Amino acid sequence: MRKLDTMPETLKLLKNCPKELFYLGDKTLLERKKISIVGSRKPTKYSRQMTQELASKLSKAGVCIVSGGAMGIDAMAHSGAGNANTIAVLPCGLEHKYPAVNAALLSEIEKKGLLLSQFVPAFKATAWSFVLRNEIVVALGDVLVVSEAELGSGSMRSVEFALAMGKEIYVLPHHIDESSATQKLLEDGKAKAIYDIDTFVAKFGVREAVHVQEDDFTRFCKTNPSYEELLRKYPQRAFEAELSGEIEVKNARVFYFN
Repeated sequence: MRKLDTMPETLKLLKNCPKELFYLGDKTLLERKKISIVGSRKPTKYSRQMTQELASKLSKAGVCIVSGGAMGIDAMAHSGAGNANTIAVLPCGLEHKYPAVNAALLSEIEKKGLLLSQFVPAFKATAWSFVLRNEIVVALGDVLVVSEAELGSGSMRSVEFALAMGKEIYVLPHHIDESSATQKLLEDGKAKAIYDIDTFVAKFGVREAVHVQEDDFTRFCKTNPSYEELLRKYPQRAFEAELSGEIEVKNARVFYFN
């Protein structure tokens, strides 16, 4: 791992700008147009599907997706974007792949995308390091998308950062009894709803689309194999993907969200 020679301009404006950033992977992704996506660690099936579709279409339109590497919406954003078109900002040093359930995903991002951390390599995540991580995730993106969040959740701290930075906030529309925090943001006029993903992508995409690379695991899942077949071929990755919500098993068959 290495330190960035130059701090990204968007981070220089932070009140508590990190003194250094460590990275693994392709640092040229920092030069791309970027959108940050955050949200619940236990999202609904609808939020998982929409987040993957949104991240995938933005990536194909040349936008790099930034998120925090966590379970749930973060994992959906990274996997939807494709490992080569995403930046994961970690709450720990880069010697660790946190959370462990996303270790395989983060390892793939390290190879083809970009892992970032403001913490020394051996540092282990603490309660306050998640807050600092969230601020960087928000700062790197041109706008912030909150896919799903409840009032009082950690995602709302990211919203506070976005509001303080003057960044536009977008949310997915939900049923009245779901995602109370994003519903409140809409009610208060602090966020805009993404009613049509293609329209949103057209607004923020760049002229040249970027080819999204898929790994063998993703391609195999898209064939809707039986769960038994997936376990035989990719035992550890299958378990991690199911926990993170990347895949869902119904009637003993595998469904990949993209």
